[in-house]
Amino acid sequence: MTTSPLPRTSASGSDDCSCPEFRGADLSRRGFLRGLGLAGATMTVGSAVVTVGPSAPAAASGGSNVLVVLSMRGAADGLSLVVPHGDPVYYRARPRIAVPADRLVAKDDFFGLHPSLSPLLPLWQQGRMGAVHATGLAVPNRSHFAAMEAVEDATPGSSERVGWLNRLIGDMPGTSPLQAVAVGSAPPSLYGPQPWMGFDRLDEVGVAGDDQWDPTDDRLRSLGKMWQRSRSPLAPALRSAMAAVEEIGPAQAQQQRSDNFPKSDLGKALSAVSRTIRGDIGASVITVDQGDWDMHSDLGTLEWGRMQRNADDFARSVAAFFEDLGPAADRVTLVTVSEFGRRVVENNNYGLDHGWGNVMFLFGAGVKGGYRGTWAGLGDGHDADLTVTTDYRSVLSEVVRTRTPVSTATVFPHFSPERVGAMVGA
Repeated sequence: MTTSPLPRTSASGSDDCSCPEFRGADLSRRGFLRGLGLAGATMTVGSAVVTVGPSAPAAASGGSNVLVVLSMRGAADGLSLVVPHGDPVYYRARPRIAVPADRLVAKDDFFGLHPSLSPLLPLWQQGRMGAVHATGLAVPNRSHFAAMEAVEDATPGSSERVGWLNRLIGDMPGTSPLQAVAVGSAPPSLYGPQPWMGFDRLDEVGVAGDDQWDPTDDRLRSLGKMWQRSRSPLAPALRSAMAAVEEIGPAQAQQQRSDNFPKSDLGKALSAVSRTIRGDIGASVITVDQGDWDMHSDLGTLEWGRMQRNADDFARSVAAFFEDLGPAADRVTLVTVSEFGRRVVENNNYGLDHGWGNVMFLFGAGVKGGYRGTWAGLGDGHDADLTVTTDYRSVLSEVVRTRTPVSTATVFPHFSPERVGAMVGA
């Protein structure tokens, strides 16, 4: 019989085994970006946050492909999610927390999925789910804050703090703030001169003081006229915010089938994303953050621990998302990123310390299902890492090239992607 150590919990009762740097990284990176004096202005209207660059807002065009970027914050352990059971070092390095080969799902002669990912098997069997292993930054970076910035900017050596998604939407037709939407925390990948919109709860997007948007309301018409004439630097942001609140109505009108989703933050976020896409408001890029994957302790086994809980939530949320989309799923591609992976060798706390290489998942339209990536072999020294053999930008480049009209040279300047084969037509 295997017993688990008592999990450490925070005052709220939730597991809190992440390092202090990760717990403070989100606040730190927001303050850092604000301090850079990025182009554009930000205005909050109700729960809507819109950052607007020099372009004027334009009507969004619906019916186009949609890219959803899901960030697994805290550095997920790719070796637990997609297990290299064909590498004998994996089991020597993790005598207590390794996932037994006979419990893996979607298993081939080398890789297999963590059994908590079983809800994703229909997508896998349909060829609509892929995994690229040993991906990441070209150079190891084990600082949450610094690695997040590097991954989100995707321009090593540049002094400009403009995210790769902001460059992407900058080359797309139109300049509506609804073209790019952040559900929950806004990632640095969206920061820059191009407009985008953020909200925590879709149904609460509105103008403060009004229960329901009504453009004929005297107060709102007065506000609109006042800011239409204003030359204040805040005027473009407020005009865009009000326009976005009006245009988001079709998404809010979509049925909320929340019973299909886990009651977790990720489940609620992906439910809102589904409604946004089904509302056909013209969103082409949507971001979602999920945490906490920073498992220095209590990662656990298949019977207990944070990995099986997180993996289950992730799998059920993504599976429900694609089911909830209905016919709209044919134009949606979801890709995951994480700032770095974990060490090969388990520590004394049933956990893993900061590492290097990781796995990226791809789901939905245009995805070429199955396992991909070049395997360099695992080491079992105390500081052994999963070696990165595929720059994460090569994976994202294939997604951009096959699912958007934008040049990868614009999105990832000074980078020559290698062929990965994760997308149809790549």
